[in-house]
Amino acid sequence: MSKEHTSLPMQSLAVDDKHDPISGHASPNAHQATHNNGSQNGLLPGGNNKAQSPERKIHPAIIICIWIAMSSTVIVYNKYILDNTTGLNFRFPVFLTTFHMAFSTVGTRVLARYTHLLDGLANVEVTPERWYRNILPIGALFSASLVTSNAAYLYLSVSFIQMLKAFMPVAVLFISFAFGLKQPSGTLISIVCLISFGVATASYGEVDFVLVGFVAQVLAIAFESSRLVMVQVLLQGLKMDPLVSLYYFAPVCAAINFVLLIFTEGLEPFLELYRLGPFILLTNAGVAFGLNITAVFLIGAASSLVLTLSGVIKDILLIVGSVIIFGSSITALQVFGYAIALGGLVLFKLKG
Repeated sequence: MSKEHTSLPMQSLAVDDKHDPISGHASPNAHQATHNNGSQNGLLPGGNNKAQSPERKIHPAIIICIWIAMSSTVIVYNKYILDNTTGLNFRFPVFLTTFHMAFSTVGTRVLARYTHLLDGLANVEVTPERWYRNILPIGALFSASLVTSNAAYLYLSVSFIQMLKAFMPVAVLFISFAFGLKQPSGTLISIVCLISFGVATASYGEVDFVLVGFVAQVLAIAFESSRLVMVQVLLQGLKMDPLVSLYYFAPVCAAINFVLLIFTEGLEPFLELYRLGPFILLTNAGVAFGLNITAVFLIGAASSLVLTLSGVIKDILLIVGSVIIFGSSITALQVFGYAIALGGLVLFKLKG
């Protein structure tokens, strides 16, 4: 649900003993995993024998293009709804996130009942004790990352937020060091310094820098990084694709966000719903939910490096799109800094 993510960061494509939290994020460049319902050659997921027929295959390039389109649409759509200059000025990120999670809660139940996309639920045993000790804390971190990520769009441009997100692997790495999941090495430290320098340079070159938005995005990165590491620590041994993960976490996030909504935004967003109308509200949540469905098809579609490069291409397209659609300003210093950060990300995937 990010979720690249993005307003709905994509869930961990799998949680098992081979899962690397350093590589995990709301974009496919963060994962290299398998699960019983997916495939390793671009087949449609579902877990039945019919899915193995040649005519059901989808070329990896098509799947990646769909993911890039869906992920970009979610981000631009949310920015359009929240923005007070070129958008609809619906400045209620907690309400928007709560509605997304409520929509995903219903959507995953419908898919579980009428499709094979959630057959992976049979492979996951969630006891009451595991729910309270594992699912709930991860859901709380997920909720916090979604709210703060959406809040950042109230103050910062899409282009600058995408540049800041390049720091995500560094944050996850530091937290993993603290939990003993990764051991520091000269190569990792060098790459961390490279990415950090690039992001710092891009931030220094930002023309429309707003401290509140910057802090919100930094908190979003911190919460999301902590969530990814907690997935490895608390859910080790479970296998969850994006939809199975969303099945369990969406209700938790919806409940937490609703409580937060009462104390932060109150009834005001309900009184301002006329700004959106049912069409925009439902299509916005539908696209966000569709991103998680796309993630299922993405599993095994291509190599980890190809997915990393796809994520880089998506981020570049989003930055260019932000300039065209929202009139964001980008300086040469930002381009230089972001290029360094992207180079560090690719190097991390190759050497890390």
